Formats: sequence, C-alpha cells, structure tokens
Amino acid sequence: MADLDQRLLMLIDDEPAQSRLISALASREGWRTLIVRDAETAIATLGTRQGMQLSAIILDQWVPGDDACALISELKARRPALPILMLTASTSPLLAVEAMRAGATDYLVKPVAPDRLMHALRSATTREAPRDELAPLTEKMPSNPDFESMIGAAPNFRKALAVAAKAARGHSPVLIEGESGSGKEMLIRAMHAASPRSRMPLRIINIGGVPANSIESVLFGHEKGAFPGAFDRQIGALQHCDGATLALDEIDRLPESVQERLLEAVKKGDCRPIGARHSFRVDVRLIAASNLPLADLSDQGHFMPELLTALSPTKVLLPPLRERTGDIPALTRFFLARIGEQPGLRELGIADGALSLLAAYDWPGNVRQLQAVLFRAAVFCDGDALTSEDFPQLLNILGTGLSTAPQMPESSGVMLYTADGNLRPLDEIEADVIRLAIGLYRGRMTEVARRLGIGRSTLYRKLSELGIDNAA
Repeated sequence: MADLDQRLLMLIDDEPAQSRLISALASREGWRTLIVRDAETAIATLGTRQGMQLSAIILDQWVPGDDACALISELKARRPALPILMLTASTSPLLAVEAMRAGATDYLVKPVAPDRLMHALRSATTREAPRDELAPLTEKMPSNPDFESMIGAAPNFRKALAVAAKAARGHSPVLIEGESGSGKEMLIRAMHAASPRSRMPLRIINIGGVPANSIESVLFGHEKGAFPGAFDRQIGALQHCDGATLALDEIDRLPESVQERLLEAVKKGDCRPIGARHSFRVDVRLIAASNLPLADLSDQGHFMPELLTALSPTKVLLPPLRERTGDIPALTRFFLARIGEQPGLRELGIADGALSLLAAYDWPGNVRQLQAVLFRAAVFCDGDALTSEDFPQLLNILGTGLSTAPQMPESSGVMLYTADGNLRPLDEIEADVIRLAIGLYRGRMTEVARRLGIGRSTLYRKLSELGIDNAA
C-alpha cells in the first residue's frame, strides 16, 4: 500500500457535482483524486504512470450501467490487488452479490454518508475487518419487527429486552443506549410493534444524518418566509407524529441550541414551528437512542441534564456484542438463514472453527458488523459451510494460531467448567441452557418448553427459581 501522502484514488464518474463531493471528502483523508468520465478511459489509465500509482478505485455504476460488473472484472484482471468500491443507487442484494463476485471490494449505496465513504476507503486499503459497508443491504432483508426477532440468551441482553418489553406498553419517553450496530433501531421497531400505538406510524429520524442548521426545522417545522430559503410551510416531525411514535436516533448529536426547545416540547406536550405565532398541542410517544452514555455528555456540559431526565423515565442499556459472545452462534445461524433467502445466494452451514474465529473477534461494529461480514463470506463461499478460510480479514487480524478444533461448550453458548477446571453447579448450567433455548427459539415459550421436554408451567417455575428475566 502506498504511503498516506501518496495515495491516489481514481473516480470513474460522469456527474460533476458528485465527483467534486467525493474528491473533497477523500482529500480530508489525504487522498488525491483522478477523475475519469467513462470506462474506456479508466481502462487506458491503468497502464499510465498515474495509473500505476493508484491505491483504490471508486466506480459509479451509472457510468457503465448494466456492464458495471464486466468493467469491474476487467479492472480486476489488469490490477488484481487494487481495491474497487462500487457506488450505486440500487439496493438490490443480487447486484451486490454480482459486483462482489466480479471483484468489488465494497458496495456503497447512494446517497453515501461521508463517514461511511471514508471508512470504506480505510477498510479497503488496510487489513481492517469490513464493518458497515453492507448495512444498507443487510438492513433491508425482511424481518419481523418484534421481540421474537431479537436473538440472544445472554443475561444482560435478556434484561434489556425485559425492560423494553415492559416499557413498550406505556406512553412515556424511553431512552435506549448502546454502541453503534448493537440493535437499537431494531429494538425501537419491536417496542413500537408491541405498543398501544402499533397501528399508527413510526417515524425514525437520525439526528446525525441531518445538517445541524436544519434539525430544528425538521423537528418543529417552519412557516413560509420564516428564514431565508423557507419558500413553503413545512410540518415538523413532532406535529406529523401526533398520536404516533417518533424515534430520535443519535440523540447524543442533537445541537445544544435545539435541546432546550425539545425539552419544552416534551414537558408541555406542544411544539411551535419556526416563525409561528402559536404552538400546537401534540401527543407523541418519544423514543430516543444514543450511541454514547448521555450521563457522561451531561457531566461534560454537552447535554442538558433536564432533557436527559425528561427523556429517560425508562432507560434500556443494550450490551455490545463483545459482552455476549455466547450469542454469536445463534446470531450467525439466524443471519445465514436470512442471507440464504436472498437472490443469488443459498443457505450455508458454518464450521465450529469458523464460529471460534467469530467469537474471538471483538466486533467494534457489533451485530450489524457481524451480519455484514457473514454476507460478504457467503457471497464467495463455494462449499456448503463457512470455514475459517472464508474470513480472511479476521484471520489476518487475529492470526492463524486460533484453534480450529470443535469447541462445543463455547460454540453452544453453555460452559460446563469453571476457570479452575471444575464442573459448574448444576443450577447454573440449567439456567444457561434455558437462556440459550429462549434465545434460540426467540422467546417463544411454548416452543422452548417443548424442546426442553418440560411443561410450560414447569418452565415458568424454573424461570422464577433461577432468577431468569424473560421478555416474551
């Protein structure tokens, strides 16, 4: 890989505005950008002096159209080691599969967020494991927005679901905290589906994806002529969600100038559009989600303590995946089943050695990253089951010294031995088996009881005796 100050990016794009934007974003990371307008010029450029200095290629699928995969194959044949990122407006999993099999390193869906583009470039030119590039595809896979779709048997995860399931039946605000990719949006949808407002719309606004100077208008609306550029009246999200549910993701990025207005709206139950002379009464169920602990931001003076209190009558803490590695086998099999339903793919098994490799990684991108990595591996797998070799980037990061022998206690999620080598108490093992079954069968207690060979009433008695939380 070239040194940072020598990195050269070739952008194959015939849209001037987008070319300028991508060039500007890349320059922030020390990239120089060479823009070419068509496929023929791109191929010819590879043989030039500049072409030999390239560190990556970004290809807008619109330029070659249906021949995008053929162009990727041609570029890859001439420069096998050169990372190629395809930029497209399509969210088709089949196109993603075809592009990646043709040699694309990443698949980015327009409009691509600046941080996602930068992360994709960094990942393509380092040995970092892929993280969120495939999120727009994997998140569009059909799923049921309910608590049964939340896979996991770890006690801290089941406790979070139990708190969320209880809060879902109320009307008060809820604050969900958890790292990026830990499942906050899925939990929001599950809570809405289980709420008294389930027949009303759910609107999710990602605060981080809205320009700071627009977020007040997005939330509260504005009157015509309220500020330069306000050519029409706009109804804000709070008024639009009257009687329904509004979720504010990445609330930790809410500008301080807007926090006081949101606090007033939560406390009084009304909102006043920018430029309006009067307020509107609104009945909105508010769910806030944060990647960072809001209490820490409040202590640092970046988040109003009063707003934190108003948003968190109930607080749900979603644990990161590294704190519930015993759930990785069940999550992996669940994702592989869903991935296998996508066009151009098939359902795959997974070897114990590969599960051990997945369990050894710390997953900074959490469950979303695991799903993206499995999608990528499934695209290129020729066998009937994924093995460690299907995760080359993880092998590069973790090394090849990991044991690939079957490790049934770890891969099943139930440990039989204590750290000193002695057997664990029977009640602890039994509790872990029940938690595993609850996660595996997604909280369907009748099915859990049937699979464990006990009656439903006996199962609930054991839940009480062993102190196991259940969100079903």
